Amino acid sequence: QVQLVESGGGLVQPGRSLRLSCAVSGIIPVYYNIGWFRQAPGKEREGLSCITNSGSSTKYADSVKGRFTVSRDNAKNTVYLQMNSLKPDDTAGYYCAAGGGFCTGNGRVWDMEYDYWGQGTQVTVTS
Repeated sequence: QVQLVESGGGLVQPGRSLRLSCAVSGIIPVYYNIGWFRQAPGKEREGLSCITNSGSSTKYADSVKGRFTVSRDNAKNTVYLQMNSLKPDDTAGYYCAAGGGFCTGNGRVWDMEYDYWGQGTQVTVTS
């Protein structure tokens, strides 16, 4: 059984930072990437970022590029999403997922390429 568990969400003021964690357990292909997604009420699901197994390649959506950073610690089986300069528009449920698609080039982080999903963690940015 594969499990992905997000943590680190919460209520923060604009301009603050949060670091989300995605703990991965179970058997998944070694080549699977980890992606980060978010979905706010009334808005479409948005692919934010992805990282390859080795951490050698990453992608970011334009909406978070320069503010968010994805990284991983394979010794801990954990992927992180560092979120800086948070805005009210960042308010959403945040999800990590594992899948065998591509995390290279300038293409989108596509949810259909991901097979396993976490339960999500809520991020609320408000004054």
